[in-house]
Amino acid sequence: MNRTRLLTTMALFVAIGTLGSHLLWFPAGIAKAYPVQHAVNVLAAVTLGPLPAAAVAFMIGLLRNLLGFGTLIAFPGGMIGAFLAGVLYLKFGRKIWAAVGEVVGTGIIGALFAVPFAKVLMGSAAGAFFFVPPFLVSSIAGAAIGWMVLEKVKVKNLVQNM
Repeated sequence: MNRTRLLTTMALFVAIGTLGSHLLWFPAGIAKAYPVQHAVNVLAAVTLGPLPAAAVAFMIGLLRNLLGFGTLIAFPGGMIGAFLAGVLYLKFGRKIWAAVGEVVGTGIIGALFAVPFAKVLMGSAAGAFFFVPPFLVSSIAGAAIGWMVLEKVKVKNLVQNM
């Protein structure tokens, strides 16, 4: 993939993730679930790979924070989930593994990483039980959406053309 096409595709994913997260969300217990971010993570992981997917997740988190509808804990969950989704897709070559990587990376690892992250940067004393359930709900919903979109798209042709 040439650099211009890569950056353009990444920018499109950032735009979809940023706007979609603002427009489509639902309550998940005491938090809000933003499934579009997770769907974009799965799509970017499969079409772009682990590092560009993590960069897309970082940019979405940054823009959401700058626009005032995100929190600092969007960074660890989104980036870890996107990266793991890309790694598992590369290792196993199946789209479902990208979705699994997103759920495990964001819903479990990212949620656990958010505990000290929130304590140090946000002054929150919330524990793992505060973060894991909403992170899991959001990442499962978004990963399922991303996987369903991928099932409808001929990913091999898309990736080969890139």
